[in-house]
Amino acid sequence: MLEQFLLASFWFGLAVLATILANHLRISMALTEICIGLLAGTICEYYFNRPLLGSDEEWLRFLAGAGSVLLTFLAGAELEHQIMRLKIKEVLVVGLVSFLGPFLGCAAIAYYLLGWSPTASWLAGVALSTTSMAVVYAVMLETGFNKTEYGKGILGACFITDLGTVLALGLLFASFSWKTLLFFAVSALVIGGLPFVLTRLTRRYGFRTYAIRTKAVLVILFGLGALAFWSGNEAVLPAYIAGMVLAEAAAQDPVWIRRLRTLTIGFLTPFFFIRAGSLVSLPALLGAPLAFIVLLGGKVLTKIIGLYPAVIPFRQDRNERWYYTLMMSTGLTFGTISALYGLSHNLVSREQYSFLVAAVIASAVVPTLIAGFFFLPRHLLPEGPGATTPPAGPGKLVAEEEIDSLKDE
Repeated sequence: MLEQFLLASFWFGLAVLATILANHLRISMALTEICIGLLAGTICEYYFNRPLLGSDEEWLRFLAGAGSVLLTFLAGAELEHQIMRLKIKEVLVVGLVSFLGPFLGCAAIAYYLLGWSPTASWLAGVALSTTSMAVVYAVMLETGFNKTEYGKGILGACFITDLGTVLALGLLFASFSWKTLLFFAVSALVIGGLPFVLTRLTRRYGFRTYAIRTKAVLVILFGLGALAFWSGNEAVLPAYIAGMVLAEAAAQDPVWIRRLRTLTIGFLTPFFFIRAGSLVSLPALLGAPLAFIVLLGGKVLTKIIGLYPAVIPFRQDRNERWYYTLMMSTGLTFGTISALYGLSHNLVSREQYSFLVAAVIASAVVPTLIAGFFFLPRHLLPEGPGATTPPAGPGKLVAEEEIDSLKDE
């Protein structure tokens, strides 16, 4: 146990460093954790033969996997049903185009331009089709657009895009058999009854020190995750849908969802993001930067080519259209999850994984900066006592813990 405790202490030291950097640089904590993991992994690999980072330790892999499952669940739980009902046409059109454009376009780019295998190319399409809810939500909070119908439409479209990504990841690489049918049947039954079960448990045991809802959710997520692995599927698929089903209940009790978010972001996701960064091969990126540039350009351009015309029927102002389009062009969490899934299941090589993660990281920063600096629709910014002052410079990303405090306020 000595080695495990020392290793865990080292990893949380990296997580603390990443949090401090995220706070001072005003960027996403997930982004800094990935970058810290990349640097630490490179140093340990080439100077210490990786005895300190230990990314392949089985217990560490489990904690990282648990972090991705709970993070996916929380992303689904952020869904606002009222937004989906009021702006259903807009979020469906924009969200589907936002997913399909880069999914098909980046897969073609990886296959025809980079010469990747069909499986690796489809995985690239999935990883680069995402829109980062964490990035978009942070920017919406900082500008105050989260209080406007404009910002709510963007957030709703993000959910549709990420749902498409999760479904593609779960279905495209699944080994279909009777196990798969059983997995979907059991998942539908369990997730469908989840609101009723949690409601009964909360009435009987809730609002005490038992944390009964958190325990029940963990039972469901880990149980369905085990069933997913047994059937050859991915655990994030049932987790995301379970979060969406419980979104309305989560909105009614923000204290509970905040505590679950604290558990996830404070304990589990550092293992996921630092591990994801540690597996990136820096020499591969430096040795073939063109592949990274092609993938990043492919993601952003396919998003823009598909999204800008799709946004036109819903937005007449030029800045509104471009800001909407560029916000939907960001990516981070689900892109990293998809890329790591591909590496873990030998769908992509470590070099290909490195190119994908680097493109995902860059897409979290570049479109956001351009949107905030050149196309911020200031005429839509909320006014009054509750308004949020927009950033003076380019749009900045807020660390996830800061998002929590702002949301509670």
